Amino acid sequence: MTPMLNTLAQDAPDSGVSALELVAAGGLTAYAIIALSVVAAALVVMHMVQLRRSSLIPPDVVDELEDLLERGDVDGAARYCRDEEHDCALTRILDAGLTRCKRSVFGWLELKSALEEAGQEQVARLYRSTDWLGLIAAIAPMLGLLGTVIGMVGAFDTISASAGFARPDQLAGDISKALVTTLMGLFLAIPATAAFTYFRNRIDALSTEIAATIEDLTAPLDTSGAAPGAGAGGASA
Repeated sequence: MTPMLNTLAQDAPDSGVSALELVAAGGLTAYAIIALSVVAAALVVMHMVQLRRSSLIPPDVVDELEDLLERGDVDGAARYCRDEEHDCALTRILDAGLTRCKRSVFGWLELKSALEEAGQEQVARLYRSTDWLGLIAAIAPMLGLLGTVIGMVGAFDTISASAGFARPDQLAGDISKALVTTLMGLFLAIPATAAFTYFRNRIDALSTEIAATIEDLTAPLDTSGAAPGAGAGGASA
């Protein structure tokens, strides 16, 4: 938020107008853009933390699941995935796939489709988490335009009230409101759009990596079609 205000103040270095005065000139629309910029910054930090390989595919979780599935302990792997301490996208997908196969008469023949459906659900969940950032990127320029329209309406009202002979200083406040809100809206929309695109691409890359990891983990399982048993889960080590 501070860089936005500093830039706004630098745009008028000889006017003696402070950043807060520029924001005040923008009225409620400017304050709304500032509030959205704070929310956008918080969302960026949250996604930077959540959309990490170590958060979605923890190496220690992968190692433990690999050991369990190589030994054919499907029940143990499912219990491990359901443990809240190991909750992540990888364990949620694998648990959904293993649970569905254990309940299905088709056994491991359904594993691939079960994992694909669970994976699509988790990816959609990650996509939905970025929707708020995309919404902010979309409405920020509209808020700037709203401030512009309000400022221009005020300027025309001033001209009308002065019988068409308004002095420049009479119009300065309304024009300043129009320009400030437009500038602030763009300052928010451009980085928000860039962050939204980056996080979407990040989700695509991580989802591909999760799919490859799950494929490696489930490779030792028996896919001959036999229904999983209660002990080792009908899997071969």
